[in-house]
Amino acid sequence: MSEIAGRMSIQEGAKYLEREKGGRGILLGGVPGVAPGKVTIIGGGIVGTNAAKMAIGTGATVTILDASLYRLRYLDDIFGGRIRTLMSDNHNIMESVKEADLVIGAVLIPGARAPFLVTRGMLSEMKEGSVIVDVSIDQGGCIETSRPTSHSNPTFVVDGIIHYCVTNMPGAVPRTSTFALTNATFPYALQITNLGIKEALIKNKALLKGLNLANSKVTHKAVAEALGYEYSPPEKIIGAV
Repeated sequence: MSEIAGRMSIQEGAKYLEREKGGRGILLGGVPGVAPGKVTIIGGGIVGTNAAKMAIGTGATVTILDASLYRLRYLDDIFGGRIRTLMSDNHNIMESVKEADLVIGAVLIPGARAPFLVTRGMLSEMKEGSVIVDVSIDQGGCIETSRPTSHSNPTFVVDGIIHYCVTNMPGAVPRTSTFALTNATFPYALQITNLGIKEALIKNKALLKGLNLANSKVTHKAVAEALGYEYSPPEKIIGAV
């Protein structure tokens, strides 16, 4: 789903940059003799990487910020110098957001709330009619001014900046999303069916790592911390499932 949301973020952002949608009237790819649009992606994980693929495909100028230098080196390598990479700190975020036509919030802390990295004060430095797509909104959002929206009413405006904060972006493309989700989850479902839940958890560490609740205990540390519950290591619980 993160792959789909990342790719859709550029598609939706480009749409709302159109003047008819209230945007600046920017074509991300530009044309000969006219500069392309500028895209800033905050977070270089799966969402951010897929957003970058789409943005590069349009011909936009792309900047990715991430807190991991290792990740930035990886991104620079796979994109062959077609993006600009920056460490994610307050100064770099401010400068990148200020010059961007489209900002993608792609920050994820698995199971926990996303941190606010773009403050309301930063919006005053952005160009009126710019667009923010906060893909992190399903984890609370990484933009201070974000709030959840729906497919039927996807955007709102704060300080002249269009916010797109749909919490289930892949729901707009259900056929693609269903096939993608089935491809990712079916092997696990098959293993659970063949082995039973307990044996499948023991034999498949990836499945065990994804266990959130078991025997009335919270077995995912980030979820427990986010919701204020006691954490129970899944390895100690599955014997009681």
